Amino acid sequence: MTVYELAGYIDLSLLKPQASKNEVEALIQDAQKYPFASVCIPPCYTGLAAKMLKEYPVKVGTVVGFPLGYQTTSVKLHEAREAVETGAEEIDMVMNISGFKSGELKMVQDEILEISSAIPQIVVKVIIETCYLTDEEKATACKLVIDGGGDFVKTSTGFGHSGATADDVRLLANTAAGRIKVKASGGIKNLNNTLKMIEAGANRIGTSAGVNIITEYRRQRTEDRVKIF
Repeated sequence: MTVYELAGYIDLSLLKPQASKNEVEALIQDAQKYPFASVCIPPCYTGLAAKMLKEYPVKVGTVVGFPLGYQTTSVKLHEAREAVETGAEEIDMVMNISGFKSGELKMVQDEILEISSAIPQIVVKVIIETCYLTDEEKATACKLVIDGGGDFVKTSTGFGHSGATADDVRLLANTAAGRIKVKASGGIKNLNNTLKMIEAGANRIGTSAGVNIITEYRRQRTEDRVKIF
């Protein structure tokens, strides 16, 4: 894998509530240096990101129903449409976890379908927050995302009590069976964890440590070349 291929797996993310505009700008500037798949930033900065990345291949991403997922469908629809109007090209939405845990599976699927249908040209990643689900529930939630027209099933918001695990990524990838993609997110801070997630079947990695991961990979490749020669 080349450095550029690795960067293409990464959604460079900054979603902490105390993130300042200066920090968001700095993250976007990092995305101007490397061909990351996207930036994932708070909705209030979507327009800023679209302007700063206009001449770059990095997509603009933001969140909907974040981080708890229990907003009404109409609110999520408004969030999604407004994000697209201000320049978002990818949406990471939190499924209605409360509805899911209450057994209201049709409602959850219908909501995903309504949002994905409303923005058909936009990549929709549905966060199921795996730390709150059993393995059986994870598989069921993945199927709802598939039937709801989502493009990705995503493990975590990063706000739950734990984030992505290789086992969860593997379970979701096996359940998806190529019908949709898998995004691993939450607690992925270094190259080793990143590669484990990719090996387990992740097509995207959500992380705030993208630059450090790329730097670590460059250094490792340099050291390997020195050993070879």
